[in-house]
Amino acid sequence: MSPRKAYETELNELDNLVAEMAKKTREAIELAVKSFEKLDVGMVKRVEELDEELYMLNNDIEKRCLEVIALQSPVAKDLRTIGTYLKVITDFDRIGRYARDIAEVTAHTYTMAHIKPLVSIPHMADMAEHMVDLSVEAFLDRDTGPTKEVFELEDKVDSLYDEIFREVITYMMEDSKKIGIGINYMLVARYLERIADHACNISERVIYMVTGE
Repeated sequence: MSPRKAYETELNELDNLVAEMAKKTREAIELAVKSFEKLDVGMVKRVEELDEELYMLNNDIEKRCLEVIALQSPVAKDLRTIGTYLKVITDFDRIGRYARDIAEVTAHTYTMAHIKPLVSIPHMADMAEHMVDLSVEAFLDRDTGPTKEVFELEDKVDSLYDEIFREVITYMMEDSKKIGIGINYMLVARYLERIADHACNISERVIYMVTGE
């Protein structure tokens, strides 16, 4: 097998691993938010397991990227591509950590009752998950097209976070008994906002990988 063919084969295998990491990341976000929405502590353990699996995948992909650099000595665009893998998997690992943080909020909150049925937080989670999906699509297809929607959604997520923050502060001021659950709402919203930020990071890295800018 020629060096170029070996390099392309390795990239295909890395793409499969990144796709697996993306799938686990999405599952972690969905389960974490559902655990908080339903105050179901039974889902927390699976989120923790997914976070560990993401950590192991991160290490595996990082090791393989470093081997490619050592054995193939990539330059120019090829080096940008390998560098992007290393950055993207770090973002996935952080997203998994935030999903675990949300699940940990559930673990400390499940005995409390929600102030009202959750609407804004699941909606915020849906947008953040879609941003992750779009960023992964952009990366795997080496296409900057989907990144435009990612940045548009970021503004909507930020606006929704501000809306949730103001609403929760109002509830807490009206009734001190709601301070505990109110703080947890703000924590979960903050973690989702950070997940959206990491999706933007991935999109920015894709743009650099494809264009060099």
